[in-house]
Amino acid sequence: MPLNIRSEAVNQLAERLAARTHTNKTDAVRIALEHELRRLDEAVPLRERLRALQERVLSRPTTGLAVCRTRVFG
Repeated sequence: MPLNIRSEAVNQLAERLAARTHTNKTDAVRIALEHELRRLDEAVPLRERLRALQERVLSRPTTGLAVCRTRVFG
């Protein structure tokens, strides 16, 4: 089924990408869509990225305020 681009801005973007990749607009749009879908599939959710940081922080020895005062004001 054909895809009709009715937005002049989208058409210009497709033309720019086609020119830079030395392809036609159809291939440029296909490549852009494939790349965006791959990017979304490979994206690591924020929750998972933060989980790694949280585990790193929690693995450190715990220090309390009293310990810090003793070291600073000893």
